[in-house]
Amino acid sequence: MRKTTLTVIALLCASNVALANSACDTPNNDFDGLYCLNKVYQEADKELNDNYKKLKGKLDSEGKELLKTGQLDWIETRNTDCSRRDGAEFFVNLNCATNTTIERSNFLQDRIRECVSAGCQNSKL
Repeated sequence: MRKTTLTVIALLCASNVALANSACDTPNNDFDGLYCLNKVYQEADKELNDNYKKLKGKLDSEGKELLKTGQLDWIETRNTDCSRRDGAEFFVNLNCATNTTIERSNFLQDRIRECVSAGCQNSKL
């Protein structure tokens, strides 16, 4: 009986995840679309932060400072390009933010790859 209950619960959870994922393929309205875009952005941001930490751990002190400066500049550019304020309201273009974040994450991943294979090159940060 207990095994059957656990199996049913597992199947319900799996079907809910599948349903949520399929809902993102064809969102019913703008809020559903926003929810789905936000999920993708959150994952891209997590990967970016993971790559930043990995790369930082491989750099010397000069490289760490260059990485930090570059990251702060990138954040400012992302914010300028992908969001705007209108009085008390603010607007974020999640497609822009996601694509920009993925590009930066890929850049950091390329620097990690260089550090592992040929040595870290501060000039590329």
